[in-house]
Amino acid sequence: MRIVVDINHPAHVHYFKHFIWEMQKRGHEFLITASEKDVSYRLLDAYGFDYIRLGNYGKSLIKKAVNLPLMDLRMCNAIKNFKPDICIGSGSIRVAHAAYLLKSTSVLLESTEHSGEQHRLYLPFVSTVLTPTCFTKDLGKKQIHFNGYKELMYLHPNYFTPNPAVLAELGLAEGDPFIIVRFVSWQASHDVGQHGIRDKVGLVKALEEYGRVLITSEGALPAELQEYQIRVSPEKLHDLLYYATLYVGEGGTTASEAAVLGTPSIYVSSLVGTMGNFIELEVTYDLLYSFTDGEAALAKAIEILQDPASKEKWRSKRERLLEDKIDVTAFMVWFIENYPSSFTEMKEHPEVQYSCAPVRGGAL
Repeated sequence: MRIVVDINHPAHVHYFKHFIWEMQKRGHEFLITASEKDVSYRLLDAYGFDYIRLGNYGKSLIKKAVNLPLMDLRMCNAIKNFKPDICIGSGSIRVAHAAYLLKSTSVLLESTEHSGEQHRLYLPFVSTVLTPTCFTKDLGKKQIHFNGYKELMYLHPNYFTPNPAVLAELGLAEGDPFIIVRFVSWQASHDVGQHGIRDKVGLVKALEEYGRVLITSEGALPAELQEYQIRVSPEKLHDLLYYATLYVGEGGTTASEAAVLGTPSIYVSSLVGTMGNFIELEVTYDLLYSFTDGEAALAKAIEILQDPASKEKWRSKRERLLEDKIDVTAFMVWFIENYPSSFTEMKEHPEVQYSCAPVRGGAL
C-alpha cells in the first residue's frame, strides 16, 4: 500500500511516527508532507524522516485564506507522482482536497470540536473521519468513533518509556519538584478571539514558591520570564512532562499529554468546555482541570502542589484510564490495512476495536 501522511503541527509527528514505523515493517510505502509550524520540521529531522516541505499558511486569517488553495496545489504536486492508495492527516484540509482531486482516499483524525471552519472545508471531500468516543460533535455518516485519544498513539505504554536523562540536561534529578508552564501563540484559525493566561508573570512567580518553573512558549516572552524558558530538544518534552510535578498552560495538546502521562494537568483557556476529550479527562478520570480564569487555575495549582501525594494519586488515575482505552496506533494499523472493509465493520460492530487494539499489554 502507498500511503501519504501529512504533518500540519508538531504534535502530528508524534501522532503518526509509530504508525509509520509499524506499517513500514509490514512493507507499506510512505510519502510524508509537512507544513512549517513551530518545531514540526525539527521533529521530523530528529526522528530521521524524509519529507516534502510545503511551507506555511501564514499567521493572519487573510493570509491563511489566500494561501489555502496554494497549499492545496503544493500538496497535489507533492503527491501526484507517488500515486497514493490512501492519504492520512489530522484535521488536514489539504489532504482531503488533494486526495479528492487525485481520485485517492483520505482518512483524517479529528478531536477539535470548535474547528468548525476546518470541518466545513474538508467534510465534502474526505472519505472518513476518525474521532474519539468522547468527541461531542456529529460529523455525519463519514465519522467513525474509537475509544481512545490521539495522545495515546505515542504515549501509550506500548510505545512510550520515560527517559530520565532529560532531567540531567536541565540540572534536575528524579523527585525534584518542577512545574512546566506553556504559553501558545493564539494564531491558529480556531484560536481567533480566544485567550489564556493574562498575568503570565504573576502566575510564574507564584508557582516558583513550590518548585522550579520551566517555560515552553510558541511566542516571545516578557523580559521577566525569559530566564525560565527551556531549550530542551522538542522530542524530549514528553519525558520531561512525565517527571514533572505539575503542568499549567494554554497548550491544549500538552495539557492532555500531561494528563495521560499521569502528571497533574491544568488547562487555562477561554475554549474550556468545547472539547470532549478535556471534559472526559476531567469528569471521568480526574486527571486534568480546566479554567477560563488564571486566578482560579493558580489556586488549584497551589492546592495540588501542597499535596505531597499528588503525583502518586495521578499515577493511579492514569492506570484506570489505560485500562479503559485502546492502543490507538494498533487500531490505526488495522483500520488502514483493512480499509474500506474496516469502515463497514466499525459501523456495524464497533466492539471490533477491542480485539484489534487491546487496552493494555497488547503488542502489534
